[in-house]
Amino acid sequence: MIESAVRLLAGQVDPARLRRDVEVLAAGPRSRMRAPEAMAEAERHVTEELSAAGWQVERQPFDLRWQPGATDRQGHRLLPLKLRLHRRLTGANLLARLPGHPQRPTVLIGAHLDSVDGSPGADDNASGVAVLLEAARLLGALEEPPPVTLMCFDMEELGLIGSRYAARQFTDRQGQVAGMICLESVGYFAPEPGGQRLPAGFGLAFPSASREVRANRFRGDFTLVVHRRSTQGAAALWQRAAGCVGPALPALPSIALRDRRPEGPSGLLIGLLVPPANHLGRSDHASFWNRRIPALMLTSTANFRNRHYHRPTDTADLLDYDRLAAVTAATAATALHWPRG
Repeated sequence: MIESAVRLLAGQVDPARLRRDVEVLAAGPRSRMRAPEAMAEAERHVTEELSAAGWQVERQPFDLRWQPGATDRQGHRLLPLKLRLHRRLTGANLLARLPGHPQRPTVLIGAHLDSVDGSPGADDNASGVAVLLEAARLLGALEEPPPVTLMCFDMEELGLIGSRYAARQFTDRQGQVAGMICLESVGYFAPEPGGQRLPAGFGLAFPSASREVRANRFRGDFTLVVHRRSTQGAAALWQRAAGCVGPALPALPSIALRDRRPEGPSGLLIGLLVPPANHLGRSDHASFWNRRIPALMLTSTANFRNRHYHRPTDTADLLDYDRLAAVTAATAATALHWPRG
């Protein structure tokens, strides 16, 4: 069933639309604190595109005090130097549902909208938002509205602030979320040998995934699917979908990586103590893990592949839009066929 669904969706994905969305969003740095006008323009673009695809968009503002998080300025390579206690943060997430959305647990597709200070953030994370928008167009064209919710998070670069707020809201309404797919830096590929790097200690912590990368001569031609036990089936489903997107799109190699930490706050603590594991929680899916909501992250591995990560050179012309289209089709198909029960 997933094979026929993904091929149908793959025939409708438009790489040119994906590129247009990335170019609009990555016209310059965007953040609520340092580039508020650009952030507001990005928010308007997302709202207009979702509305045009038939989705009802709800802006969910938040005003938070004394939030532990991080700085979005560059130059700090060690985690302790990045940590910050934010006195007050005022922002907003965007949540979208289709009219007639089924009243049963939903699959949430999410991506963060902000970039770091000084970077236009084409891969991090206009690529993820562009996939979300294209998935919205595909899903919005279906005859029956699927149980899928879309969400753009604010202030990921300040320490997952927007997704932490959103996950807390969903937790207060138990049973709303069947699972979450996080789109994090999904558009940069380096298919030549040596284009992929691994974090220090990765081979010891994750020997199977490390062997796959080495056997492929360190080519950065794959999407990494980070999951926990609760989303092992969903990760396998996404991999199946990505492998059969042709002939309209190129088949997309993927590597599944299971985070063996427990759900909840104890998993967060282990990540702080074991750096290779901490890399697996560097995006908004971690906020849902910490609330025991099943989640997985899709990523092209950010700074372990993309030398332009968090720099002024993270621009739209460097992304691979055919592969980004394959990510879109596989993600939409997985949301439609998410394992339940």
